[in-house]
Amino acid sequence: MLFPIISIPQSKAPENEKLLKSLSILPFSIYTNTQNEKQVEFTEGSCLIYSQAPEFGDLVSDLDGGLDIAYLPYSHFASFAEDLVQYKIPSSRIGVVVANVDELSAALSCSEVLELSGYIFVESVPDLCQLDNLAENIQSYVAPNSKRVWRRRVIVNISQPLIAIDTFDSFAQKLASLKADIALSSDLISLDGRGSGVSLSKAFISATGLSSDREDGLFTTIVQNQAGVCLGVAYSSAESLANALSFCQGVYWSRKRGLWHKGLTSGATQNLLKINVDCDADTLQFIVEQTEPGFCHNNTLTCFDTINSCSTGMLSRLCSTLSSRLSTAPEGSYTQRLFKDTELLNDKILEEAHELCEAQEKKDVAWEAADILYFLLVKCTAHGVSLRDIENNLALKHKKISRRPGNSKNPKLNKPDTADSTAAPSQTTVSSLRTSLDKVSFPGPNDPILMRSFDSKDLSKDEMHELFKRPIINSDQIIKTVKPIIDQVKANGDEAIRQFTLKFDNVSISDVVIRPPFVVPPLPDSVKSAIDVAYDNITKFHKAQLSDTLTVETMPGVVCSRFSRPIERVGLYVPGGTAVLPSTALMLGVPAQVAGCREIVVASPPDKSGNLAAEVMYVASKLNATAIVKAGGAQAVAALAYGTETVPKVDKICGPGNQFVTAAKMLVQNDVSAMVSIDMPAGPSELLVIADSTSEPSFIASDLLSQAEHGVDSQVVLLTVGMDQKFVDVVQHQVDTQAKRLPRVDIVRKSIPKSYILNFDTLKEAMDFSNQYAPEHLILQIENAQECTSMVNNAGSVFVGKYSPESCGDYASGTNHTLPTYGFSKMYSGVNISTFQKHITSQMLTKEGLELVGPSVMTLAEVEGLEAHRNAVAIRFAKTE
Repeated sequence: MLFPIISIPQSKAPENEKLLKSLSILPFSIYTNTQNEKQVEFTEGSCLIYSQAPEFGDLVSDLDGGLDIAYLPYSHFASFAEDLVQYKIPSSRIGVVVANVDELSAALSCSEVLELSGYIFVESVPDLCQLDNLAENIQSYVAPNSKRVWRRRVIVNISQPLIAIDTFDSFAQKLASLKADIALSSDLISLDGRGSGVSLSKAFISATGLSSDREDGLFTTIVQNQAGVCLGVAYSSAESLANALSFCQGVYWSRKRGLWHKGLTSGATQNLLKINVDCDADTLQFIVEQTEPGFCHNNTLTCFDTINSCSTGMLSRLCSTLSSRLSTAPEGSYTQRLFKDTELLNDKILEEAHELCEAQEKKDVAWEAADILYFLLVKCTAHGVSLRDIENNLALKHKKISRRPGNSKNPKLNKPDTADSTAAPSQTTVSSLRTSLDKVSFPGPNDPILMRSFDSKDLSKDEMHELFKRPIINSDQIIKTVKPIIDQVKANGDEAIRQFTLKFDNVSISDVVIRPPFVVPPLPDSVKSAIDVAYDNITKFHKAQLSDTLTVETMPGVVCSRFSRPIERVGLYVPGGTAVLPSTALMLGVPAQVAGCREIVVASPPDKSGNLAAEVMYVASKLNATAIVKAGGAQAVAALAYGTETVPKVDKICGPGNQFVTAAKMLVQNDVSAMVSIDMPAGPSELLVIADSTSEPSFIASDLLSQAEHGVDSQVVLLTVGMDQKFVDVVQHQVDTQAKRLPRVDIVRKSIPKSYILNFDTLKEAMDFSNQYAPEHLILQIENAQECTSMVNNAGSVFVGKYSPESCGDYASGTNHTLPTYGFSKMYSGVNISTFQKHITSQMLTKEGLELVGPSVMTLAEVEGLEAHRNAVAIRFAKTE
């Protein structure tokens, strides 16, 4: 077996993405935490070598989190023995790391290693001949016996000097004779075999001992989908295996046509998920994700399908059918009703669950179980959950070391002696934590306004994961409300906007659009001056983001360039709701103006008199906006997306809003007829503060409340580093005292109880949590805050030091305050100049340039079977000869 070794920092580097994706197809990958980092998420086949002996609680937490095999230093292994036995951790989940052959010899004779581990990893062997003396002990260790049906393994790390001295094959054969496996650093592996490393396909074949007894030397290959259904039998060669590993797709060797990239012409491609060899090392197993219509050339899922197909793999087939029906189910069909009517689907699940509980006879149980499986899979499909996702979740639960009592939510059914003695101690259970998130008790007028408080040491990995979740949004119900509004605006234009403005805002308007020159109502000089300062700072910051044309000569005579152009027509949504927000008009309008957008259309809801806020009007005049739409909510988004008699249609819609505005933006973006894009998905406002002993509690409380007052669905989080309960109590007192002075205290009474304080022992733990949470606003009220920004991977905007309140970013420091929320800062940036630009590439080839690159173009066109592409080059070559 081949065990690739990947350092955790390296595993996060984008330049290694292609190789690491190919390595993930192998049964196992060994990660090393050389910088004492931990992998964020363990996937199937993950192994971890601890550079230092971990705390046993951390070990259990990693195994619970999906780590397959934990490799512990041999020098510390004895100290883990008692706990390994007490927690009943299977030896198949534990490995031992030895430094050299001498330590290997000691480990192979150590009773604790023999009893409690299933793997021994040898870090360094200068000369493989040194292993000969231990051949008998190694073979005894790896041999299965009546107590253990799986094979233990000794894994030897092959280093660069060994590869340089001789061929990789000779070392592989030597280790195979000893019944040992190969570990190889990913730095020594390449996809194409170039350089000083070993090609991945060659390393895999050598390490597994893959061989063929066929005259043509091909390897029989069993092809299965994720559900374990056999799709068919194919053949592989060394060449096809190299291509399969490189492309991460199903590539085989046809005995008639040679190299066969499955689906390249038909479209029925396969994503290669896992590859393995059988016990005799003469047959390959490919686990693939098969696209429609299926594996067989007869357009069936498997090569074994007939007209009266058997029931094998019916769950997999049902999932495939439901996925197709999600977008193509006939109007009025039962399946479509279930997808659209969440209430009906949930009711059917409960109904079938009750009938299953009542069933007694075998056939009745099977009948009711089939019914509930159907409705459950409809629910899963509607939420993008595949059968593979369910199996992965079951596998993760199977891997858990910590066990919980498994009690019912009905306390009458729970017995006091049902607790599992091996359960890890915890003061807070997942179920109670989830209840406190979803069913919060809100304080009365005279009650203290407090955040929930936890200590990370008391929480399991699952419980910590619950804290990443935001207050739940019922998106299905919101979309049901928003879709008819959008349809009405599309059909009836301005009249629909007037009707919805009267219905939702209780305001009657006659003119939907205001055109320039805008008549700005009088404003206090102090307000105008504040807006001017903010406008100037935001303009300076965003002008600095403009970039020149990028020009690169990729080879002589081939010049490629990239240049930006403004999006011509943009719509800026400025919420009105519970607050007047000229700052949002600035944050959206200034970068659009700096980018050079030809049309800037502002949409904002009117006040009770049917007028727009004077502050927003003043900003619109500074932006030279081309129109202002007096509307909010989904109706404003629809008007901008499709246009009306008076509202100009735009090409992109930007700006924050409530759940209905966000849903409307998502819907119009997905409607091809609208031809409109949006800036980002968004949820309620949020903020996370990291604090230590240098922090000022009153500052912390003020920052938390600055976001908590936005809306009842806002969430704020405080992470304390090494602080005791006394510090937490002071912060809680400040939150309560300051909150009760606020005019929006009624909103805070709803948002603060949904928020929480979480203590960590170290700054790194707090930063890791913050990066997983991915907050909209991150405040670092810690010592040496500037130095710690290098640890920030995910955040919308960072506020560094105790004198950088979030309010400054919201208004006038210069950065943008329209930011990704709800965890979307993991993949989206806040609004910036690029939000209002698109980038165009160009290329210019001279005759000499075409002569250089042309042969490669023609070859690739031939590979893809696109003759006209090849001819476009060939005809120029012929003309110049």
